[in-house]
Amino acid sequence: MCGINGFIDWNKQLGLEVLKKSTDIIGHRGPDDSGYQLFDLSPCTVGLGHRRLSVLDLSPLGHQPMADVSGKHVLIFNGEVYNFKEIRKPLEESGISFKSNSDTEVLLHALKKNGLQSIKDFIGMFTIAYLDQSNEKIYLIRDRAGVKPLYYHQSGNRLLFSSELKSFHEYDFFKKDIDPVAVKLFFQYGYIPAPYTIFQNTFKLLPGHSKNKTGARV
Repeated sequence: MCGINGFIDWNKQLGLEVLKKSTDIIGHRGPDDSGYQLFDLSPCTVGLGHRRLSVLDLSPLGHQPMADVSGKHVLIFNGEVYNFKEIRKPLEESGISFKSNSDTEVLLHALKKNGLQSIKDFIGMFTIAYLDQSNEKIYLIRDRAGVKPLYYHQSGNRLLFSSELKSFHEYDFFKKDIDPVAVKLFFQYGYIPAPYTIFQNTFKLLPGHSKNKTGARV
């Protein structure tokens, strides 16, 4: 288990301090390593944070956020893709070289080379935030079975995302307003089904879905 966390801020006001706080509040998900990085795109600031539980590659080469050589393609990842060695082989045959034995690096190069269509080959449980700076797009991705959670919150010209809702509480503009629709669903089913959460303007990414944001304002 790892934890991913981040934001897109079209106001360009959020910084490294709140990224660290909102990432470290889910530090129990990944006690082995942490990473935080800001990306200044022309229309917005993107923050990516990660808490790592080392499973496959225990070396520092598995550190996240993980970028390709150009630094333009960046990924944070929670989970495990079981068939990453099978995905890696044709990438190596196409001339791509790898510096680690992690599945994270394989996913990064697969997404860079083949785009979102590569997700159909991923067998496992995962949530991914993938930043393509060349096209000023960020993609949020969740596995088909929905094993790994991913939440997002929209507030004005800011979008937050995280493996846990508690990350959002570290932002002073986040309002803990209860969603009455979610309350009704809870009493009907005994739980709150996706895409709803207990808070307004805050949602679970549906299993097998991806969400992308461009540099355009919300």
